[in-house]
Amino acid sequence: MEISTTGAAWSLQTAAPRVSSRGISREQLIRRLGEAAERSSLANGLAILTEYVGATHHLLARHDLSQDGGLDFVLCSDWPFDVVRRLASIVIGLNAKTTELEKCLAALQPCFQVLPDDIDLPRGVNRSYCSVTFNVGRSRFSLMLLFPEDVILSQEGLRDIAVLASYLASFKAGAGVRHDRDFELTEREIECLFWIAEGKTSEEIAVILGISRNTINNYITSVMRKTATRTRSEAIAHAVRHNLV
Repeated sequence: MEISTTGAAWSLQTAAPRVSSRGISREQLIRRLGEAAERSSLANGLAILTEYVGATHHLLARHDLSQDGGLDFVLCSDWPFDVVRRLASIVIGLNAKTTELEKCLAALQPCFQVLPDDIDLPRGVNRSYCSVTFNVGRSRFSLMLLFPEDVILSQEGLRDIAVLASYLASFKAGAGVRHDRDFELTEREIECLFWIAEGKTSEEIAVILGISRNTINNYITSVMRKTATRTRSEAIAHAVRHNLV
């Protein structure tokens, strides 16, 4: 794994440059991304975006996969492995603290986080990283970037590469992760969501559907796992946002 040894601080500017700090024009960027997409090369495409925006490392995460623990939520990364392993708990924690409304408002908005002091980074790599979230269908992704020293970051440029990363992520069928159908709600789960949205309790839904309360609670737990939500209210908000009820 190649690790850059430059880096230490970040700053912001408001306008996206026509040419990146690495000298890549937008026209060259689009052409190279098209070639990567034709080859279904997610890693090459993300490396191109990373180079364009002036970052050193990229990591593409899928949030619904983080609910199961482990590192399956990482679709593609050139971050040091030890950092990625520690990042798992950070991603799960941030996801758990974020409401459904906050997830909607955060889409395509660059957000800076700081890695804990006890995580060892390669010398010169900034402890701050940038995360930009986006949706592909009903799945929520984050592109996380590490930057070198004194790079001027463009918020507009970061939003641009998030849109382009969503384009690349749509070609991830061969990336070795579970497909979206594994996270689709069953008809019974959608029925439970509908009745929850109508204000019904588990006991009332059990009577309506003619099944036990424990079974209803199991359906609801499955819904929250699949939608990466923590409460029934968040599950309803997710369902409304995706036209499920």
